Amino acid sequence: MKIIIVGNGKTGYHLAGQLSMDNHDVTVVDKFPAQLRSSQNNQDVITYTGDARNADVLREAGVNTADLLIAVTSSDETNLLCCMIARELGAAHTIARVRDPQLLSGLSEIWRSVGLSLSVNPESAAATEIAHQLVLPAAVKVDFFAKGRVEMVDYTVPADSPLCGIRLPQLTQKLKMQILVCAAVRGDEVLIPDGTFTIQGGDRLGIAGSPTQIAKFFRLIDPTRKKAKTVIIIGGSTISYYLARLLEDNDMRVCIVEKDKARAEYLADALPHADVTRGDGSDEEMLREEGLDGGDALVALTNVDQENIVISMSAQARGIPKVITKIDHTQLSGIIFKANIQNVITPHLITAAHVLRYVRALESSLGSNVEALSAIMDGRAEALEFKVNDAFPGLGVPLRILKPRRGYLIACIIRGRQTIFPRGEDSIQAGDSVIVVTTHVGLNNLSEIME
Repeated sequence: MKIIIVGNGKTGYHLAGQLSMDNHDVTVVDKFPAQLRSSQNNQDVITYTGDARNADVLREAGVNTADLLIAVTSSDETNLLCCMIARELGAAHTIARVRDPQLLSGLSEIWRSVGLSLSVNPESAAATEIAHQLVLPAAVKVDFFAKGRVEMVDYTVPADSPLCGIRLPQLTQKLKMQILVCAAVRGDEVLIPDGTFTIQGGDRLGIAGSPTQIAKFFRLIDPTRKKAKTVIIIGGSTISYYLARLLEDNDMRVCIVEKDKARAEYLADALPHADVTRGDGSDEEMLREEGLDGGDALVALTNVDQENIVISMSAQARGIPKVITKIDHTQLSGIIFKANIQNVITPHLITAAHVLRYVRALESSLGSNVEALSAIMDGRAEALEFKVNDAFPGLGVPLRILKPRRGYLIACIIRGRQTIFPRGEDSIQAGDSVIVVTTHVGLNNLSEIME
């Protein structure tokens, strides 16, 4: 597809790289030449310097023949205006990043007038991701497939876990539940595990199952870690606001610590059920005095990455069971690894993931049959959902004969109301939804997994 990205900040740069690797024709537009240099030097994309609010700039970038325009500048108004102009000039589809809650409240009217195909709110998406982790406290990341009937969780195995030493064929028998380990990170290696894989402490596993089975799995392997009841949020950002609302809906007590007086007062008024304290969340003495040095979980959501890392390290040292850290700059991953911080949220990557899911769904209408996509294992593997049609050459063939290529795993088959975690005698039928996990980026058709 021909795709134009307006705005080459963190989100735009990540999207440009991923979409170009997926063999799309990508043009990046930004009014600041310095913002485009990283793409010019490192990515297989076309760059164009100019203000995309100007129709002539979009025309010269080729918007009249674009399949999709994605506007991810720092300004909501600019994003919406670019989408409006792009549709008028002939772009088939448009996506806008929209942060302002006031704009979001009237978004249905905006969609009709602007012709938006999708809007993405990074703060709301990040809050939803964090809330999922707090409901399943042992999980690092949670993704949903088949309209919520299948969950895929990212879980790091502790050194003293009862799972250590178990080979995968024995896992479901030992636990007496239907789950599937479909990806693993061990050291620097990302792999699709087979029947010879034996779980070790420190392994990071991608585990698929129904929501009921996943919840049962975590209760069984770590019964002491239950859904958080009291959550301490450091920093009163927009993410904090959305997160507090989600947690209150899940009957959790929310305590927010915010430095700025005006912001703290606003949050106290906007969130009457939350406890809002004005103070420095990195000040351990203040937290002790306010009774905020404990809790079941702590989420570091200040606007400074380094401060979030220090706050998280301190919380881990105090023994808080679940600590989640927001990071905006991925180049700090080395520090995060050395600090043993495992639960990291990066809003621009979450935003990019939402956009990439839409792009894959759009491809489905243009020849690909990908229904949904999630990047897993820090983007080093993918989980994709396909809708199977009559043209699939492996219909009715038992999986032990079908034998997917190395690096591909058929994780789940959804057939009507039935969810199947397949064995060798199971087969794929027309009308099924199939979830595939792979370490190969750019899978567009289910038939590509076959030898």
